[in-house]
Amino acid sequence: MFTMAADCEAWLNANPVEAGNLSDSFPSGDEDSTFTGNVDNEINGNWISAPTGSIHEARLKAKVKRRLRKTSSRDSGRGDSLSDNSDVVRSVVPPTSPKGKLLNRRSRMGKGRGLPKKGGAGGKGVWGTPGQVYDEDKVDVKDPNYDAEQENCVYETLVLPLDEETFEKTLTPIVQEYFEHGDANEVAELLAELNLGSMRGDVPMLAVSLALEAKASHRELTSRLLSELCGCVLTAGDVEASFHKLLKELPDLVLDTPGAPQMLGQFIARAVADNILPKSFIDGYKGRVDCEYARAALDRAAVLLRMSRWTGLRIDSLWGSGGGQRPVNQLIKEVNLLLKEYLLSGDTVEAERCLRELEVPHFHHEFVYEAVIMVLESNGNRTLQMILQLLKSLCASTVITVDQLRRGFERVYVDMADLSIDVPCAYSLLEKFVEQSFDAGVIDKKLRDLCPCRGRKRFVSEGDGGRLKLCSF
Repeated sequence: MFTMAADCEAWLNANPVEAGNLSDSFPSGDEDSTFTGNVDNEINGNWISAPTGSIHEARLKAKVKRRLRKTSSRDSGRGDSLSDNSDVVRSVVPPTSPKGKLLNRRSRMGKGRGLPKKGGAGGKGVWGTPGQVYDEDKVDVKDPNYDAEQENCVYETLVLPLDEETFEKTLTPIVQEYFEHGDANEVAELLAELNLGSMRGDVPMLAVSLALEAKASHRELTSRLLSELCGCVLTAGDVEASFHKLLKELPDLVLDTPGAPQMLGQFIARAVADNILPKSFIDGYKGRVDCEYARAALDRAAVLLRMSRWTGLRIDSLWGSGGGQRPVNQLIKEVNLLLKEYLLSGDTVEAERCLRELEVPHFHHEFVYEAVIMVLESNGNRTLQMILQLLKSLCASTVITVDQLRRGFERVYVDMADLSIDVPCAYSLLEKFVEQSFDAGVIDKKLRDLCPCRGRKRFVSEGDGGRLKLCSF
């Protein structure tokens, strides 16, 4: 660019022209046409007169000079230059401006195949290529933070031992949940995670105390739990110490559970039978018991153990099995026995208590079914009134739900065809019992309307002239 400017200035000095003969365009005609006279032209703001043949060349150089001035700042890093024939030539010299170097993404070393750096694992926040496994860091002895005493140090979670307050708050929900699911292994795992410390011997005591206020099936689960925990979580000494404490606290337990002495005696007998309590436990108290409740508990345990030796009484089934664990035939026999005892005694409260102790709320429809069948087979008004009173009492106390009551009556409705074979007047008795049950508020109108009725046979046909039929029903 500077070379071209120097050439233009030298030419103008060698060929001066008048100021009025220079302009950027011809007044008329084509650019290549020539003129005979002097023409005023303007070059770089100076009016000169030049010959006609050289004006065209000067004008072209001035245009190129102006164009280079406009693009000098934009294309300064591209290495443009002007050739001898006034053409712009772009050089292949690498960019020299700082801006061009920053925008260049190719390697400045001129090496590589254009792939991402470090295989794509060199970006910000990247830990390495996918699947890369790092080795363990080796301890540097020369590290200023190196401590020889911490090299073989083992870190463990510290669990504080339970005190009396936190012991009861922590273990009571565990035992109550065990009464629901019955999984002794889960209880053992939960206890292993706790630091029981000196309170380890109170675990059987807490479990038995909660079982005294629970159902018979829960007491059976408690006996099984003590047998499972002894050896893995508890020792025989812990179990023995717990029963010693229970015997001392019997006067307080009787206030909440009047039958606590007899139940504790059964727990002691069951523990001796399961070999988690020594047989000398009862003999050690002979002649040294002042509390009448403790004496009653020990006498109960001694009697049960003697009966197991002499009569073959099974101590392992002392509490009985839960309702859902018993076979259906056994439940049906117990329901029939309950109804027969009620018809003899007439004690509605005792019948309700026995039904609750069965612990089979899902099987109460069988109780309703057997009660209605007993009414149909009795063929008497006394049984009908007593069963009606019992069902009314059980429904009022919500021992038998509406769903179980409906299922029991519907089962009777379905089996009426077979029942009428053994009891010819079953339909009439059922209609009478259903109607009285509806009047007493035991069943609703919808269940009453579902009661089947036997079709009445006609003795005289409508078109036979009043003659009686020979066939009998």
